[in-house]
Amino acid sequence: MTDKPPFCLPADITPEIFFAEYWQKKPLLIKNGLPALVGMFEPVDVLDLAMEDGVSARLIAQKDDNSKEWTLKNSPLTEQDLQNTPRLWTVLVQNLEQWSPELGELWQAFDFIPKWQQDDIMVSVAGAGGSVGEHYDEYDVFLAQGHGSRRWTLGKMCDSDTPFIEGQPIRLLDDMGQIIFDEILEAGDVLYVPPRLSHYGVAQDDCLTFSFGFRRPNMVQILDEVADVATGEHTLFSPLILPQTLQNNAYELTDESITAIKSELINLLNSDKGNAILTQALSELVSKRQYDLIAFDDELASDELAERLQNGECLMINPACRFVRQNDDWYINGECVCFNDKELALINRFTNHDVITFDDLSCDLDNDLLASCANWLNDNWLILI
Repeated sequence: MTDKPPFCLPADITPEIFFAEYWQKKPLLIKNGLPALVGMFEPVDVLDLAMEDGVSARLIAQKDDNSKEWTLKNSPLTEQDLQNTPRLWTVLVQNLEQWSPELGELWQAFDFIPKWQQDDIMVSVAGAGGSVGEHYDEYDVFLAQGHGSRRWTLGKMCDSDTPFIEGQPIRLLDDMGQIIFDEILEAGDVLYVPPRLSHYGVAQDDCLTFSFGFRRPNMVQILDEVADVATGEHTLFSPLILPQTLQNNAYELTDESITAIKSELINLLNSDKGNAILTQALSELVSKRQYDLIAFDDELASDELAERLQNGECLMINPACRFVRQNDDWYINGECVCFNDKELALINRFTNHDVITFDDLSCDLDNDLLASCANWLNDNWLILI
């Protein structure tokens, strides 16, 4: 098993206290909350990565002649883009765990929060004075300082009516209200910011800030997924049978008809069939990846994998892959996957962050587990280390 980091919480705050008093309510400063992050990356590492093919990156800057005017350039970013930035700039790179399994392992520091709510790890690299402006996010985020320092100020809670500055390429607030927090985070420090709390981070020097985000699906995503799963139920294609009374106007869709249809929909959701549809839809939805998995190696046959393992390499779970268990079912990257008993025991070890060696598989005389591991590796569920 890989060494599991302690929970990213202050020593005097348990997960129960965190959920009761802070989660989606108020911010929390966690001094030295992620010491393992310190020194893992240098700013140049992120800037080099931002120019790679397949990387989701953004360059956000303030114009030299008017710092209230902002610019945005999405990937692909070029060396020229990064060499010709204004004085105040920030580069954001999404889905960093895809490119650094070592970083992805730090998700374990947040395992007091269900993994199905994990979004991705984003990194912000900036020179002194760089920021992305005053804003708020719709999700929970732990802002972890990995290099240098950043000053954070937090203000008011926002809502859907909170206005943004017009004419800018990014969402910017013109008023954060009363400032409730003003601190400089050093490398290793972590700041939890609940959804819709306005915040503003300014780099004090060359710095890297990592965002560990947590979000739930929105209602449109849920309805869309439910509709998709429901298409597999042939009985739901039958027209509804509804009560009808005499209407004054034959053109009218009455409130009574809408109420009757709504009642049918609610009855379906409350039925065993509706619960099965909703369970499958939610399980598939929250196990889907926002970004495509990238394969870094050619596919391996089981004998080739065996040779690699015999030469000292090991298998571990891919931190960029999404594993969600719902009762006895495993959903992986949006699909329900069935396992035999041996495979299930091995999957449980992988999801417990065990590192699997050749000796762990050599007891399987039929090589079935080795073949399964080769398939999982080729599907990018696993990685070789």
